[in-house]
Amino acid sequence: MKKNIFIAISILCCTILAMALIQKKDPLKDNFSVAAKRYTTLLQTATDLTKYPHSINKDGTLAYYPIEEWTGGFWPGILWYMYEFTGEQKWKTAATTWTESLESNQFNTAHHDIGFMMYCSYGNALRFNNNTAYRAILVQSAKSLCKRYAPVVGSIQSWNPRKSKGEKHQWNYPVIMDNMMNLELLFYAAKTTGDTAFSHIAVRHAETTMKNHLRPDNSSYHVVNYDPVTGNVLHRQTLQGFSDNSTWARGQAWGIYGFTTCYRETKDPRFLRTACNMADFFLDHPNLPADKVPFWDFNAGQPGFVPDWQFDPKKYVPVPRDASAAAITCSALFELAGYVNAEQSKKYLDAAQKIMLSLSSSTYLNKEGANPFFLLKHSVGNLPSDREVDVPLIYADYYFIEAMLRYKKLKQK
Repeated sequence: MKKNIFIAISILCCTILAMALIQKKDPLKDNFSVAAKRYTTLLQTATDLTKYPHSINKDGTLAYYPIEEWTGGFWPGILWYMYEFTGEQKWKTAATTWTESLESNQFNTAHHDIGFMMYCSYGNALRFNNNTAYRAILVQSAKSLCKRYAPVVGSIQSWNPRKSKGEKHQWNYPVIMDNMMNLELLFYAAKTTGDTAFSHIAVRHAETTMKNHLRPDNSSYHVVNYDPVTGNVLHRQTLQGFSDNSTWARGQAWGIYGFTTCYRETKDPRFLRTACNMADFFLDHPNLPADKVPFWDFNAGQPGFVPDWQFDPKKYVPVPRDASAAAITCSALFELAGYVNAEQSKKYLDAAQKIMLSLSSSTYLNKEGANPFFLLKHSVGNLPSDREVDVPLIYADYYFIEAMLRYKKLKQK
């Protein structure tokens, strides 16, 4: 009986999605119209070029991160995407100003996220302004990132030494799945300079991640801690997921996207296979909701998954969704679909379009101005630390807009 009800609900959900696609075949124009309203207000509010829009505080005010934090590049990247879609000069002017405000970050060696910060900003800028200074800044950024690489480990160190969640272990060389997203900067530097040392580090990091971050079922660990002397794996854990053996949704999304990028840059079939396996885990998981916007962790609150932090199952009911994980996956799938056979391509394109449609609905799209600044609602930053839960996040917007532009290009082909 329960099985029949589940099947009926699934059929109904698919029918509703299909009808919505027929009635609204191309949501891009409407979505970018909403984006223009939100980002016009954000431009008017965020005027200090040392404070980068990040999220919303609990009192509804705009939350910023400083220049050294990891999300600074997403706002200028969004502005470049707005210019790409609309062709309006105001977006290009603002994008240039905000991009150039990050110039000093090219020397940032404090963490691994310089790829996020500099390639999402300057990398996009170069598509519209072939500025030699921008190229030099990106090459220097790549050099800074390489300083965190240790050949004995074969990975770029993500964070400086710190305690694990709940202080269960000491992490002296932690590497996180998110780090896959910073490799595109290294591939760019290799192509620009002709120095294969950059791409060697990127490939070696991807190989090490593939070996040590993935489980047999193609789910992923968030954090792998290495011995910096021997390179041996000491711990496989999580910081932002539910438990060490659970699958944090955004971590899985980073992996799908990161390995897809690595395949694009290398044409190494191992990276394509890994991207597909991680995507299949995500899309085929029984806990993925019908709208394909995942819960913040695929295993949150389930038996057999024990967190290292104080979890109160009554605090977050229902389990929060993570629109940022959906947006990242959506963008990755539109690209991944172009590298696989016809059957896989259809699967990934169908899933990407369904995710895009879901995020375009009033459930997730900030059509009515629930907050004045951001496009998407309902993302999760770090639930175990009770931080940024069910809020808009700048990177959710960035990857959703990127996904829509990728969709547009596919339609034009």
